[in-house]
Amino acid sequence: MDRKKILRGIVLSLLINGGLPLLVYKLLEGRMTEVAALSIATLIPLADTLYHLSRHKKLDVFAAFMAIGFILSILAVLLGGDEKLILLRESFVTGIMGLIFLGSLLFPKPLIYHFALRFAVGNSEERQSAFAENWKIPYMRKVIRVMTAGWGIALVLEAGIKCILVYTLSTTAFLAVSNVVTYGIIGLAIIWTVAYRRSSRQRLLKLKNSM
Repeated sequence: MDRKKILRGIVLSLLINGGLPLLVYKLLEGRMTEVAALSIATLIPLADTLYHLSRHKKLDVFAAFMAIGFILSILAVLLGGDEKLILLRESFVTGIMGLIFLGSLLFPKPLIYHFALRFAVGNSEERQSAFAENWKIPYMRKVIRVMTAGWGIALVLEAGIKCILVYTLSTTAFLAVSNVVTYGIIGLAIIWTVAYRRSSRQRLLKLKNSM
């Protein structure tokens, strides 16, 4: 039952902070300026962040992360520029988000740690206690840092590849391969995350049993 609650929480969080803002943006796109549509969409993860802060007395890092993504999108639109820069707007956001992942490695608890708390642990006191105990194990800390670095590199790599492609391909060719590059890299990152998490969990269990 607890797992079902966590799964529902994950799906709900993804819908509120990712799916719903994108849906609102698409519905408003064309009816108002792009900046206005993005601004309204941004209010959703911002509101969820404030709700989580007021209820749990701590920041919802995932909601804040999504809000930052939309704010960066607004800045990218405001920057304007030539056709090439317009094509790179999404990669501008992706690259910055990747740098945020990598920058979080400078802190004691990097970004994936907070995502794990949000999605894998939730508000269950028992799971939070178990997670806190696992965090004391050096290997656990290494796993979280490796996963954070992996996602940071993947997002920066996606932005870098598209920056190269936009200046070497025609606009038509770039549009044809752009989504392939994005979904290909993100897909590989997800597959790697699942495989690495599975293998690291087994090793973590062995370490805990030997302690």
